Amino acid sequence: MRRREFIALAGNTLAWPLTPRAQQATVPGIGLLAPGPASSSMQNFLHVFRQGLKETGYAEGQVALEFRWAEGHYDRLPAMAADLIRGKADVIVTLGGTVTALAAKAATNTIPIVFMIGTDPVEAGLVTSFGRPGGNITGITTISMFGGKHIELLFEMVPEAATRMGLLVNPANPLAESLVKASLTQLGSRLIVVNARTESDFEPAFATLVKEGARGLVVWEEPFLDTRADQIAALATRFTMPAIHGVRNFAMAGGLMSYGVVLADLFHQIGVYAGRILKGDKPADLPVLQPRKFEFVINLKTAKALGLTVPPSLIARADEVIE
Repeated sequence: MRRREFIALAGNTLAWPLTPRAQQATVPGIGLLAPGPASSSMQNFLHVFRQGLKETGYAEGQVALEFRWAEGHYDRLPAMAADLIRGKADVIVTLGGTVTALAAKAATNTIPIVFMIGTDPVEAGLVTSFGRPGGNITGITTISMFGGKHIELLFEMVPEAATRMGLLVNPANPLAESLVKASLTQLGSRLIVVNARTESDFEPAFATLVKEGARGLVVWEEPFLDTRADQIAALATRFTMPAIHGVRNFAMAGGLMSYGVVLADLFHQIGVYAGRILKGDKPADLPVLQPRKFEFVINLKTAKALGLTVPPSLIARADEVIE
């Protein structure tokens, strides 16, 4: 029998029953496809997703969830998407970016798909427009591109970073090449690009940053690096590297700063969308959503350890200051 991975939410184990779902047609099924691992933080977000489902009428026990975790192996996503389709999912929810959504879209043009991505879904070929997606797919996008706010905040905190800045990327992500190209176009020789596709790559990457004279670091917000925020924060402190990441866990774990969307809000919104589709709404008629909430967190303890004086203007703009 094929091994299935289950996850516990709110004390209940949610999974498709071992008997064929055709025999339990009153319980709809949602397949969730993710490129990363089943981390503890992901369980918390999925609890919020479940609350979104509940708001549309699907309380505990009224919907079954089945998961596929690619554990950072992006090449596994197409087969995992096909596996969820064979399991007769009523809706597929894709997490972790454009590559996951594209894998699901390539696998089916009939089963509804709800995505969570960080790029423009029209440019990616996922939807026809934000207002009228068309086809069988819709979702939420943060359109978070490297540049913009993360660089602005890093330069304000550490002005010297403008002369020599690092960018940590995961080269296994299919979007990495275009990201690096755009970043080099923007910053040229001021940018030092370091790669990490496995946990063992982090320490050499930080050693390279120090050797090349980086004065600050932006960590790309993508599934593998997001789930290793604690490890990256610890290394940034050890190597005395001021850094900013897009996930809140980074600052909470000792990283200098984080700026990004409130992920719990995104999971809640896609939970609502998945529930609405189970109720009969068509993805083609549900507009692509954008984030409603962002949060900026500064860790003053880390700033002090790094010998930095935090500008009052940054403290005034922070949603949370860790002292």
